[in-house]
Amino acid sequence: MLQSNTGSSINKCAKTAGREAASQAKEGLSNIKLAYAYASCDYDLDAMLAGIADAMPGIPIIGNTSFTGVITPEGFITGEDGFLGMMAVADEELTVGVAAVEKAACAVEAGAHAAKKAMEQAGKTEAPDYFYMAAPSGEEELYLKGITKAVGRIPFFGGTAADNSIAGEWKLYTDKGVFAEGVAVAFFYTKKKMVNKLTGAYHETSDAGIITKLNGPRTLVEIDGKPALKVYADWRGMEAGSLYGGNLLAESITSPLGIKDRLGDLVAIRHPMNGNDDFSMAIGNNLAVGTAVIRMEASVDELISSTGTTLQELTSQMNVPGAYHLVHCGGRLAGIGGRVEEVVQEIKEAAGGVPFIVEFTFGEYGFEADGNNTCGGLMLSFTGFEK
Repeated sequence: MLQSNTGSSINKCAKTAGREAASQAKEGLSNIKLAYAYASCDYDLDAMLAGIADAMPGIPIIGNTSFTGVITPEGFITGEDGFLGMMAVADEELTVGVAAVEKAACAVEAGAHAAKKAMEQAGKTEAPDYFYMAAPSGEEELYLKGITKAVGRIPFFGGTAADNSIAGEWKLYTDKGVFAEGVAVAFFYTKKKMVNKLTGAYHETSDAGIITKLNGPRTLVEIDGKPALKVYADWRGMEAGSLYGGNLLAESITSPLGIKDRLGDLVAIRHPMNGNDDFSMAIGNNLAVGTAVIRMEASVDELISSTGTTLQELTSQMNVPGAYHLVHCGGRLAGIGGRVEEVVQEIKEAAGGVPFIVEFTFGEYGFEADGNNTCGGLMLSFTGFEK
């Protein structure tokens, strides 16, 4: 039987925080196979991992820094001096292999290497039933491509490491150490069901166009042959000059871009991050020339309520859930602002007493029914594990 428990701390001493959160998370559990850990970028993360190891010796740890806080059944966990939220997972029938690879020159190669190491750690030679991935912002799709190259298309979930101010202070870590560039994975071997719901929970508008020019995979230069920022501004009834720099990031939280998968089952959200002087737009995930972008919309009220409805939809696809791993975009949280306690209530009510942890990321990973693994932004990737 799969069991889980959570723990947290806002102790200003990172090592003490690690020890406190891990001690809580392991309470009442035996056969712990893995613990997720999401922390503040302000912590000495090596010291935090040492504290976790004091309380959970020999247990594989995986995680990354989270945007401003985490949510557990205790509530929104944040602190001026740091924070840490953990969820331990125990199941005698579960085998897990955790591995991390720092990027040398090629993200694809790093992903493939991480996959091979994870299989070795699990004592397996075959692909897992599903896997978790954490990566830094910038080349998420390439790390995923490398993993897929090594093991084939396997369902996955996870998110992109975040910091508190988009200053590049994010970090990844396992129990083996901390790093900034690379990828961390956990491979799961089990007969029990994992269900993922990846959604932006935005509405499509009638504003859409074809990408006709890019500068690299993440700078959108033209839509329908016209300057992309001007097109987006016209759609919004705004002046393009008002969207220069980081203004675009804030203004687009409730009105980002979306791209449909080939069957229309999933609209992956693409967050416009920066408005450039040449009227191009920096985008948070990869794009491709010749594909369509759609302007999406959602109110702050809808961003909040979507957390509860998405978890309900996830649960409806399961028999008896034993744990939830919930990835929530940090940009959405920024848009929600001081109303985060409403998110806490939505999730707690929908979880119905099942242990959960919510991390706040700068990219969200998951899949839809046809099995296509996808990286997006401004999304929810909610995952449930059957008991």
